[in-house]
Amino acid sequence: METGEQVGVEAVPYCCSACDGGETPARGLACRTRKTRSLSTSSATACDYRKNQSLHGPSPVTTFGPKACMLQNPHAVMHIQDPASQRLTWNKPPKSVLVIKKIQDASLLQPFKELCVFLTEKSIIVYVERKVLADPAIQADESFAAIIQKFCTFREDLDDISNRVDFIICLGGDGTLLYASSLFQVYIYYSLLQKSVPPVMAFHLGSLGFLTPFNFDTYQSQVTQIIEGNAAIILRSRLRVVKESREKKARVDEKGIIMTNGDSEGSRKAMQYQVLNEVVVDRGPSSYLSNVDLFLDGHLITTVQGDGVIVSTPTGSTAYAVAAGASMIHPNVPAIMITPICPHSLSFRPIVVPAGVELKIMLSRDSRNTAWVSFDGRKRQEICHGDNITITTSCFPIPSICFRDPVNDWFESLTQCLHWNVRKKQNYLCSKEDVF
Repeated sequence: METGEQVGVEAVPYCCSACDGGETPARGLACRTRKTRSLSTSSATACDYRKNQSLHGPSPVTTFGPKACMLQNPHAVMHIQDPASQRLTWNKPPKSVLVIKKIQDASLLQPFKELCVFLTEKSIIVYVERKVLADPAIQADESFAAIIQKFCTFREDLDDISNRVDFIICLGGDGTLLYASSLFQVYIYYSLLQKSVPPVMAFHLGSLGFLTPFNFDTYQSQVTQIIEGNAAIILRSRLRVVKESREKKARVDEKGIIMTNGDSEGSRKAMQYQVLNEVVVDRGPSSYLSNVDLFLDGHLITTVQGDGVIVSTPTGSTAYAVAAGASMIHPNVPAIMITPICPHSLSFRPIVVPAGVELKIMLSRDSRNTAWVSFDGRKRQEICHGDNITITTSCFPIPSICFRDPVNDWFESLTQCLHWNVRKKQNYLCSKEDVF
C-alpha cells in the first residue's frame, strides 16, 4: 500500500519548484500551488526524476488522532513550519485520553489513581490497557472500583483505538513513550494500515526521563492547559521499516523428518513497523562478526563487519546510538543516523544522512552466520540470506507535548539526564600577577 493511498490523498508527481522544497506529493501530500492535474508525459517524467533525486524527508502529517492538529502559522513561507512555531490546537474539545502506565510498578499506583479520578471528574473518557487493570494492587483497592467501571479497556495488537483517543498521557520513563508509539500501527502481511499518533504528554516517573519533560507535582494545571490547547509540541520523526523475508514452508521427507524450504519464488512476506528510536541489526548469539551490506538509494555504500549497526532517528541518537559513540542530534533535525556497533575497522565512524534517503540492509553473500534485528527493542527476529530491511523516514511522527519549548526541553534533558558538559568550573584569576 502506498503512503498516498494510506492518508486518502491522491499521489501526484512534482509539478513546481515548491514541491522540491519540503513537501513530497508522492508520499501523500498534494502540492498546494498546483492549479491543474493535467501534465504532459514529458513533464511528468522529468518531475518523477526530480522526486527520485530529492533528499528531503517526507512532510509529516499535521493532524494527530481524531481531533488534534497543529496550529498553522499564516506567515510561514515554507510548507514545513518552523519548529519553534509548532503549537498544539484542537479542532474540537478533546473528550478521550489514553493513560499508559508502567506495568508492575508500585510507585505509580497512587499517581495513576489520582490522574484517572481527575480526568473522570472532567468528563474525559479514560482508555486503559486491560493488563494494567489486572494488577492485584489495583484490583484490591475497593475505593477505586467505581472509577474502574468507567474505563474503556483494550488489548495490545488486538484492538484498534487509533480513532478513539484524542491524546495520550504517559506515566513512567522513556519506555512508556516508546510503547505508545508501538500501539499506533497495525501489522498486516504485505501492507500496513498506518495511523497518525495523538499528542503525547509524558510525566517523568521513571529512572531516566529524557523524553518525559513533565513533573507530576502540578499535573492538574498542566493537564488542564493541554486540554485547553495551550502548549508547544515537537514532532519526533519515526522510521518506516519494511522487513521482507522468505516464508519457509514445512514438508515431511521420506524419513518422516520435518524440513523447511524458503527458496521458492513468490513465497515472501513483508512486515512493516513504525520505529521511534532505532533499528538495531546485530550478530545475535553467534560468535562470528556480523556481515551485512548497507545500501543507500539502491547503491552499496559499505559492508558492516562488527557486532552490528544502529539506524536511528534524531530522537534515538541519545539512546543506544550515543552509547555506541554517535553524536546527539536535536529531534527537529531531519536526518537519519547510521552508527556501527564495535566495527572491525578504526575508520568506520558514525554518519548522518538526509531524511529523504532509502536505506536497505541485507546479509552479505559471504556472511558466515545470520543476523538479528529489533525495532525499538521489540519484535526481535532473525535475518536470513535473501531477507532485506528497507528503512525510510515515516510521514507519521510522534507529536510530543513540550514543557516549555523544543529547544529548552532538549538541553534541559541533556544536562539533567546525561550530565552533558557538567564539570567543576575553573577558578577565577584575581589579577594578572596570578597568571605567573
